Formats: sequence, C-alpha cells, structure tokens
Amino acid sequence: MYYDVVIVGGGIAGLNIARDLDPKFKVAVITKEAMGDGASVLAQGGIASVSPENKDDSFESHIKDTLNVGAGLCNKKVVEYCIKHAPEAIKELLDVGVPFSIRDIDEHHFDLTKEGGHSHRRVYHSGDITGEAIIQSLKHDVRKRKNVDIFEHSLAINLISLSDGTIGGVYAFIEPERTVKTFVAGATVLATGGAGKAYLYTSNPDTATGDGVAMAYRAGAQIANMEFYQFHPTCLYHPEAKNFLISEAVRGEGGILRLKNGDRFMKRYHEKMELGPRDVVARAIDKELKRTGDDCVYLDVTHLEPGFVKTRFPNIYDRCLKFGIDMTKDWIPVVPAAHYCCGGIKVDLDGRTNLKGLWACGECSSTGLHGANRLASNSLLEAMVFSKRIAVVAKEELIDKKLLVSIPDWESSWAKAPEEKVMVHNNWDELRLTMWNNVGIVRSMDRLMNALKRIEIIKAETESYYWNFELTKDLIELRNVICVAEIIVRSAMARKESRGLHYLKDFPETNNNDVKDTIISK
Repeated sequence: MYYDVVIVGGGIAGLNIARDLDPKFKVAVITKEAMGDGASVLAQGGIASVSPENKDDSFESHIKDTLNVGAGLCNKKVVEYCIKHAPEAIKELLDVGVPFSIRDIDEHHFDLTKEGGHSHRRVYHSGDITGEAIIQSLKHDVRKRKNVDIFEHSLAINLISLSDGTIGGVYAFIEPERTVKTFVAGATVLATGGAGKAYLYTSNPDTATGDGVAMAYRAGAQIANMEFYQFHPTCLYHPEAKNFLISEAVRGEGGILRLKNGDRFMKRYHEKMELGPRDVVARAIDKELKRTGDDCVYLDVTHLEPGFVKTRFPNIYDRCLKFGIDMTKDWIPVVPAAHYCCGGIKVDLDGRTNLKGLWACGECSSTGLHGANRLASNSLLEAMVFSKRIAVVAKEELIDKKLLVSIPDWESSWAKAPEEKVMVHNNWDELRLTMWNNVGIVRSMDRLMNALKRIEIIKAETESYYWNFELTKDLIELRNVICVAEIIVRSAMARKESRGLHYLKDFPETNNNDVKDTIISK
C-alpha cells in the first residue's frame, strides 16, 4: 500500500498533521483504537499560550517559566519558537471549532486559568475536558479530507528500513483481520504518545505502551532523555477508579493538599506550595506517604464556592461523585502516578529524526521544549505547533517524491498459534511492578540495577515468544513497553546527578558544570 505520508497515531499530533498536509498528498493514519482514542482525549487542563487579554503576561514570561521548570535542559531556541507560535495554534483550534471556555459572555473574554509553574493566567481550556474538545474538532475536520485514509484498530509493528538506511514506511497488524499489511511511504511520522503503561500506576490509557519510541530505537534512531518521566501528583485514589486524573487546574483554582490530619504539608517544600513544579509536588507527596505510612494524601477544595466547583470542573465533579466523593464537601484522596514522558525520539526543529524519511511529533518525540521537566499545559501546545511545522516542511520535501521500491511481505509462516497466554500476562504484570518499585519518583543505583536485571530476563522470554508464536495486540505492546522500560532504566543509570524529574539518592546534587542530554541509540 503506497502513500506519500504514513502517520502512526491518531491523537492531537497525528490528526493535526493529517489535516495540515497539502491535500495533493495521499496520507494514511494508523491508530491502535478508534481515531482519537488515547491520551490526548483525556487531557483535562488545557493549552498554554500568552493572550492579548492578559496585559501582564508576555512571551518572555512564558519562556522564562518553561526554562525554569525544565531545570536547565531545555533547548532555548525550541522554547522560543514554540511559545511565540502558541497564539497561532490557539487561532487554528478556534478556526476548527474548539469551544474554549468563556469568562465574560458579553465581552467574549476567554476564561484563562493558571497551573503549577506558571506565573500568569495563560491556559486556555474547554471546561475540564480540553483534550476531548480538541480531538472532536480535529476528527471532524480530518474525516472530510478525501486524501486521508484512516486505519483504525491497527498497530504498527516495525518500521521498514531500506538498504540505504532510509525509513520507507511500516508493517502494521490489522487487528480485526489478524493480518499484517505493508505501508510504503515517502515520509513516515510517529505520533504514538507516551509509555505510562510501563508503570503500575499511571494516568495514561492502555494504549500508552511506547510503541513509537521502541520502533524508532530498533531502527537505529536516537532516543533522548528518557530518564525524565513525569509523575502527576494527583491521580484519584480509589479501588474502582482506573487512571482518573485530578487536573492541575484544581490546584490552580485554589485546591489545597493535606495529610489526613489536615496538615498543609506543601508549605514545607516550595514557596508556591501547591503550585510548585510537578516534580517538586510529586516528590513531596511521595516523601510524606513514606514518612506517615498513609496510602494517599488529600486535595481539598471545600473552601471554594460549590457552584464554581461544579461549573469549572463538571467532569471531575461527576466522576468523583460516582465514587461517593462530593468534592464540594469531601477531600479528594490522591496519589502520584506516571503521567508524561519528557524524553523520546530525538528530533530537530522540523520534527526530523536522525533517520532519513522518519519524523516524530507529540509525546513520543524529544524536541527540547520540556527539558528535565514539563511545564503544565505545554504538551498540547507542543503537539499543535510542531505538527504544523512538520506539515509545512514536508510539503517542500515531498514535492514530486514517490517511493516506489519493492518491499518484502511480512513473513510469519513458521509462527504457531499460542497454546496459552500466561507468559504474556505474567510478564506484563512483573514489568510494571518492577518499574514502579525501582524506577519511580525517587531512585537509587541499586534499585536501577535490580530493575535492569529483571527487565533483561523478561525481555529474553518475550523475544523468544515473539519469534515463535502468532502476533497478538498484547504481545506487540508488551515487546514495545519492555524496550522502552529498558531505555528508561539505562538512561537513569547514565545520569549521575539529580535534575528535574530524575532524583537519584546516590547523586542528590545537580551538576551544572556538565549539562547535557542523555542520548541512547541501538
């Protein structure tokens, strides 16, 4: 199947590239679930951009906040580019019909909010379901594009590497048909999201298995800064709640973190208390839980006007209520959970990797915007700005370029039907528990070494199974998430300092005399 561009991933980054590409290009979008299902649709908070409505704010202030939170590892050129193009991204979203919340209906002023690490109100949001609002608008627009073919419930397995090292497309497992199709393309774009499923507790959906990073690594791409995995401080703690996030905007509107005795403990950790950077807040919660032996801490908004809480956070309010928690009267039990991968496939300002023909965008990429820690609501911004950039640059590079090489079909005639699936399930469980216990918020070299030993055993078992048995979705995802877990551990072991999201007990200080990225390649 020949295309000009193959995009792997149907979230905000992938969909925006598809809709921005010149309509003369034939485009395929390959997505694991239905189009739009994934982490993007779960984003609650919003998208950060300096607004003319806030006269106190400026590009310089947003840049400074991003650099401060990034702990010395951001690429300043990338930060400046992204933030100065943020208003353009907001306009583009408004043009496709995203209903950002309005504060003053008569004056049509946007309800800008403030989140941790920001010095001003600059976060555009659509209630507390911003990601869903953006996805719905982009999906509607993409479905109208006659040059775009959508392949839902399909998993990319491996990139196709040509003899000269160029990437020429992907092999993809079409789950409903249980067949593998060959997608040949002049440009291949990975927009596959994060890898939160490497951890036992995560705010991410089940699709977040690091597929793009794993495929790119196996093909020889450079992977950067994977030790910086962001743990969101406030995931709902309830036995029946799966991966439900309590948005940072709740703290931005005045939410207070408390121990069960009512102690507002964040005053001991940061001058901005609950609005400190996410790494600081997550480590503070982790430390307090270990000190007290409690299972969770609590987020308190009972001092806020009930009508405001219900109006500002309708989705969070309704979801908590289903679990017997009325957030206007009750404290919300919360714990940290793996949330966002600040590293990924290393790309330049145009989204190019070091492999010809391969691009990456969104959470699976490492542009240099986030550095050692992501500023809240900069992720949707990054996806919008750099997807637009890729679409523009690709237009110039793909003019009159047709990749008409002959690619071998996927060969699996020797593969047997699995007699049992217990190995796959057991390795999933062991990997996630190993990562949670050893490669979490606070790390040590001993624990990292223990994790690496276990991962190597799990990897060997899984690779043997992969080469001998028929493919399943679980097996493809397990193979990928093991690969990413190993990269995270090896990256963490290589950075012998504490910086941003990476806190290593053996090296608690930050080494500002040798500031560099961690680069790993096969």
